[in-house]
Amino acid sequence: MTSAARDQGTDGRSPPTNHGNVRSEVVAHPPADGREAAAQEQILAALDTLEHPFDKHADPVHVTGSAVVVGPRGTVLHVHRRLGRWMQPGGHVDFGESPSDAALRESQEETGLALSHPVDGPRLIHLDVHPAADGHTHLDLRYLLLAADSDPSPPPGESPEVRWCSWAEADALSDAALAGALRAARRQPETQRFLGEADGGATSESANGAIGQNGG
Repeated sequence: MTSAARDQGTDGRSPPTNHGNVRSEVVAHPPADGREAAAQEQILAALDTLEHPFDKHADPVHVTGSAVVVGPRGTVLHVHRRLGRWMQPGGHVDFGESPSDAALRESQEETGLALSHPVDGPRLIHLDVHPAADGHTHLDLRYLLLAADSDPSPPPGESPEVRWCSWAEADALSDAALAGALRAARRQPETQRFLGEADGGATSESANGAIGQNGG
């Protein structure tokens, strides 16, 4: 079966996603541990064998796109409406989208925040394969998204339980499927910059307090 045949939508229209680009993106990603290496192997196998790997209606096993949203306050998590656990935002790939497109669209819909990919473009930071609702298996590509210091405001129909979490809080709320993505996000230079700015602010406040005490 050719890549073009695999990419063709179930309604016979032109390919919804550039299959080759996604495969190259996954191949180029260096897994950080055994779980992620196994996920990479499963995702590549699915991309090579599934007729419509990006179509949730074609097979219960399909590619999804999600994001670790980072900003001055840490990272944004929400309680999944059906699974009832804290997760990163993201979801299914719509026709005509790439996984990175889906990650951005779904994350903005679920958080109500204005988000963006890094200035150099979408950055795949983690891979995971895990069971999802309705007996599905998600072959999840995780991307880094950047947010300003704004409060989440999910629209009606989305989970109302969405908030900024410190990295320590996020770690405490995470399961095995999320923990690796959080570690990957913390290693990114944008996150390190946010963390440095937070530490600098705390140091400055402490210093100002000490000066005030000494001067009082």
